[in-house]
Amino acid sequence: MDSTADETTGTATAEGAEPGAASATTAGAGASGSAEEERSPSRRQQLLDQEGDAAADYLEELLDIVDLDGDIDIDVENGRASVAVVADGSDAKDLLRLVGRDGEVLEALQELARLAAQAKTGERSRLLLDIAGWREQRRSTASRIAAEAVERARATGESVELEPMPAYQRKAVHDAVAEAGLRSESDGVEPNRFVVVLPD
Repeated sequence: MDSTADETTGTATAEGAEPGAASATTAGAGASGSAEEERSPSRRQQLLDQEGDAAADYLEELLDIVDLDGDIDIDVENGRASVAVVADGSDAKDLLRLVGRDGEVLEALQELARLAAQAKTGERSRLLLDIAGWREQRRSTASRIAAEAVERARATGESVELEPMPAYQRKAVHDAVAEAGLRSESDGVEPNRFVVVLPD
């Protein structure tokens, strides 16, 4: 069983790191080389702001095309640009058309928003997109599932395998399990990859 970079924390390599980047840094790169590899916080923040702005512009045009109403919130979440399309009442219900079954449309729109951001910054984007609070709801559900799995693992002393779920939900589970003081791993192959919660 292994933990993947896009969903786990700790020693896992950050998503988006180039293969061999860690070895290049430790293989005798000088101070100037390290400085070039690591962006200053202000430069990183500027890139995140540009990502969010580019994605927001793209989504505003999309909303106009499909004739849907919604406000766009831009933020930074865990070192990633984060964009949410939100609305109230019936407008929020209409926005769910952009989520699709099991979030399939949302995932596709997230990739398109990332491409729009990449076109503006010239760098690979890891931007997160949520629409009508759909992804946040799934994260909350994943955290609840994690809490129940932690209880079972502690009570039985055995590993608990969860149902397959997408990467962002697996990450929410890993984070919740770590907060509870236990370990978790991912197993299986997409789209049936799942989390295993390990006992003490």
